[in-house]
Amino acid sequence: MKRRVSLVLLYLAAASVGLGSTWFILKRVGLEGVTAGAWRADLLAGSADAGLYTRARIAVNAVLALDRSETIYFLATQDDRGKPLRAECRYRLNGVAPHAAWWSITAYADDNFLFPVESHRYSASGNSLNVRADEIFSITIGPESTNPDIETVGTGALRLTLRLYKPGAALQRNPATLKAPTIELAEVCP
Repeated sequence: MKRRVSLVLLYLAAASVGLGSTWFILKRVGLEGVTAGAWRADLLAGSADAGLYTRARIAVNAVLALDRSETIYFLATQDDRGKPLRAECRYRLNGVAPHAAWWSITAYADDNFLFPVESHRYSASGNSLNVRADEIFSITIGPESTNPDIETVGTGALRLTLRLYKPGAALQRNPATLKAPTIELAEVCP
């Protein structure tokens, strides 16, 4: 009986270590890729060259990933000062429209889903902002009470995704050359 209990405890410990390490790899290990300001891109997302862990991380944390010749995805989870982005705070993003056929910035809640906002202001794009490549833009992100371009609700982590569809040849070759939008806290955050 004592041996069975020991064996069951050993199996439970092994399962716990296995599940814990899997969670760590899928959720907490950083992206492999390039950085542009507070933004980070995994250059293997959607690529046939992506390894097992990259594919699993994309499957768990993203809806779909295309090869970088089609789309480059930049993610930001902190502002330019290195502080974590929060849904209850208001941020100003300033930048230069990137060279891409179409681009957008979208806000996601901590669960990787869009914020449940009645305004349906989940993202902003070059089209909605009416800017072309190399033109300056500015948007705000935050709670409804701040009348933002992109609305968040509640409290907790905020994740931004900058998608560049059909990026220009120079960006495809070297995504780190992106003139990334700055992300700054617009006012004191509660």
